[in-house]
Amino acid sequence: MKGERGGILFRFISLIFMVVACFALYLVRHPLLRAFAHAWLTSDPIERSDAILVLSDDNFDGDRATQAAKLYRQGMAPVVVASGRRLRPYAGIAELIQHDLEQHGVPKKAILACPHETDDTKDESAALLGFVQQHNWRRVIVVTSDFHARRTRYIFRRIFPAQIEVRVSGAPDEDFDAEHWWEKRRSVKIMFHEIVGMAVAMWELRHKDDEHVQAQRLVGIVRPHPLGMV
Repeated sequence: MKGERGGILFRFISLIFMVVACFALYLVRHPLLRAFAHAWLTSDPIERSDAILVLSDDNFDGDRATQAAKLYRQGMAPVVVASGRRLRPYAGIAELIQHDLEQHGVPKKAILACPHETDDTKDESAALLGFVQQHNWRRVIVVTSDFHARRTRYIFRRIFPAQIEVRVSGAPDEDFDAEHWWEKRRSVKIMFHEIVGMAVAMWELRHKDDEHVQAQRLVGIVRPHPLGMV
């Protein structure tokens, strides 16, 4: 009987602890959600490169094109590539991005269009790899939305060979509010889409991880850990 009472008391204390812990998490849920969003957003240090690649499916305000034009005006690359899905045989998103770039001060002669028929970031990276190799570029800046930058970097650095350096620039996006993303349906949809997309990319490109590390070692990007671990 004594042992039974002790077991009941232990379960009661555990239950109280769980309730208190859940209540504490509820109280700090907003700071935690906000911190998670800001940790998810990422952007690489940008250096002068051979070209700026603007990914397809820019938002209504053309924020990716705005960011790419800003980098061009700063002299970060001599050309900007407008990547985009074909919507018609004669036009597509690449043409829309090209128009936005010109509106933000990029000369038409400095813009190259790369139309394609891809449905996701992985396929778009493969299409752009062929375009980059055709021009013999060795360093590129990939411009995408800030919430999409982490997944983009993961994918591009596994699709592109290590000899081509990829830097990702995240453009602030009007559709995603990192401060209050859980309160807006559009922002919630974007966040969950990116998390699921990242999981899918890691699964699809899991065989590329070891190749990626080995290739980086060959070009001197990643140095071996002194204990033999990476």
